[in-house]
Amino acid sequence: MAVNRLDPKKLNVLVYTGHGSTLESVRHCLYSLRRLLAPSYAVIPVTAEMILKEPWISTCAMLVMPGGADLGYCQLLNGQGNARISQFVRRGGAYLGFCAGGYYGSKRCEFEVGDKKMQVIGERELAFFPGTCRGCAFEGFVYHSEDGARAPELRPSKSALPDVGTVPDLFRSYYNGGGVFVDAESYADQGVEVLANYTEELNVDPGQGAAAAVVYCKVGEGAAVLTGPHPEFAASNLDRSAGGPEYGKLIDRLAADDKSRTDFLKACLSKLGLQVNRETSTVPSLSCLHLSSVEPEYTRAIASSLDELITREESKELLKDVNDTFQIEKLDKFGMRSLEEALPDEENKETKADAAEDRIIDYNTVVKRLLIHSDEVPSSKLTPYFNHHAFYANLRHYQSQSKEAVVDFGRHLLYGEVVTSTNTILEKNTKLLRHLPTGFTAVATVQVAGRGRGSNVWVSPAGALIFSTVVRHPMEKMQTAPVVFIQYLAAMAVVQGIKRYDKGYEDLPVKMKWPNDIYALDPANPDKKQYTKICGILVNSHYSAEEYISVVGIGLNATNAQPTTSLNALVEKFASPSTRRANPITLEKLLARIITVFEELYARFLRSGFDKTFEEMYYDDWLHMYQIVTLEEEGGVRARIKGITRDYGLLLAEELGWEDRPTGRVWQLQSDSNSFDFFRGLVRRKV
Repeated sequence: MAVNRLDPKKLNVLVYTGHGSTLESVRHCLYSLRRLLAPSYAVIPVTAEMILKEPWISTCAMLVMPGGADLGYCQLLNGQGNARISQFVRRGGAYLGFCAGGYYGSKRCEFEVGDKKMQVIGERELAFFPGTCRGCAFEGFVYHSEDGARAPELRPSKSALPDVGTVPDLFRSYYNGGGVFVDAESYADQGVEVLANYTEELNVDPGQGAAAAVVYCKVGEGAAVLTGPHPEFAASNLDRSAGGPEYGKLIDRLAADDKSRTDFLKACLSKLGLQVNRETSTVPSLSCLHLSSVEPEYTRAIASSLDELITREESKELLKDVNDTFQIEKLDKFGMRSLEEALPDEENKETKADAAEDRIIDYNTVVKRLLIHSDEVPSSKLTPYFNHHAFYANLRHYQSQSKEAVVDFGRHLLYGEVVTSTNTILEKNTKLLRHLPTGFTAVATVQVAGRGRGSNVWVSPAGALIFSTVVRHPMEKMQTAPVVFIQYLAAMAVVQGIKRYDKGYEDLPVKMKWPNDIYALDPANPDKKQYTKICGILVNSHYSAEEYISVVGIGLNATNAQPTTSLNALVEKFASPSTRRANPITLEKLLARIITVFEELYARFLRSGFDKTFEEMYYDDWLHMYQIVTLEEEGGVRARIKGITRDYGLLLAEELGWEDRPTGRVWQLQSDSNSFDFFRGLVRRKV
């Protein structure tokens, strides 16, 4: 197998998007791979520039090149880009090439030879398949059209796919312009295996032996799977109006074989060594958003401030913002309707219908329901996966213990069982954001379009603590308390919040990785001193009317076992049995603890800035002090990490010379343009 199953450092599946790829092919890749691989992996779009410049190799399990036109891939990635891809695969990574990605991963491409307008012939640098990919396998291909689409029958090779789940005898797959891998069986001694054959007569010469539609290629310590057809295309996502009556019949044939198609794709992913879901995941439909506060009058004040944003259409009150539209509904203890009346099935019929069909959904077009609880917090019947009473009780308890006057963070709460992204709801809807006070917090049980630093990810699983908090930072404090430090305060709040959660948590091995990730000693390998990521932080800031409005997004693996490890596993390994029994982790209590610590740190920061005491607190839980690293963008010089600057939070790296003696030169590196590969001791320039 090419990839170690669930390597704690290799949890990303990167799907190329950019010049050469088509939007539809990328969307189909993301759709199918996320259903088969989440939550074990984050399936993320990646650009050519990121492949060329970012340190993606150390965290990537598989790189996917989708359908499109591979000349575009060549234009951007020939040379350095392909060298990095080849290095990644040869050192144990996986490559999956669909259609154009299959041509691109072969030694030679021969496309529509003899057609002066369409012909593409040439050598390819990756050469994972040591021969020629020749197409089109079936006639009639037209760029950006369904005119040449087919549903050819494929025969999988069960001998090449043993012990990887159910493999169908035959199935039909969507096809539009892909090739055949010529003489594939003759390359068996070079690590090539045919995973599926075309059963129908082709428009081009497939060479000797079977007409190979899908091949597996051993490449160094890694491997590649290349396809001519599109087994990642689901019939439910094909548009019947894109073609005539015959195209509708084609979709029906594909729909009939959808389970077999999915089983075959699972087998291919397993062949590459990835951990594949036994049951295909489906996207849950978006749920209602519940707005409440620690005291009812605070909720009414928020509702009153939002009135000027609301438009009334027929019987509905709508808040139309930049990214989302919210339908506003209000409940009070005098007019409380039943759960069935408050949450009628027809209200969210768009997402319910989409979930039932399980197809690609444009969440930006879905109206989000926002239920305002003016007199009482939501009951456990309304929000069975989040206990509002427990949250507010713990919030009051931690606030009463604090030496700071902490009253703002967590006072207002917006909760949704299933949301797009707590960060997107707050940060991308600027009309709403400008009316929200400091400390306003959005929390979710599941995210279907969670956001990470620089890229999008998919489902954040239940059991993770997922929340975003608004911080309104006054411009007048920028000199003494620069807004850039909010990311550091958030990281400190997570670590200190965990350690101050309750008795027995003080010594849990949780540390901060610069600039804003949280790592923990891997409970599965504590003797190896191997750290694994358990939390990510994303901060986005807007300037508005003499202040910066920051949205601090935090995702912490709390009780979920995947994709890496969790706080629960850490407690099981490193805390005493009495601690585990007396003080188990609950998301409501953990959220209350982290945001009260966050407010304590922020209040002190406004008074004193990032002073010496703050700096020492930060280093107490830091991974990097005195670590020796390589500065790739500075000619590969060796340097020793000395900390961060107290003015703008820049990473200090002291250059080392002969016998690692300081040369006297010190580098100051920005967090938004550099990436610290802690495991390899590299500081790389980011795009």
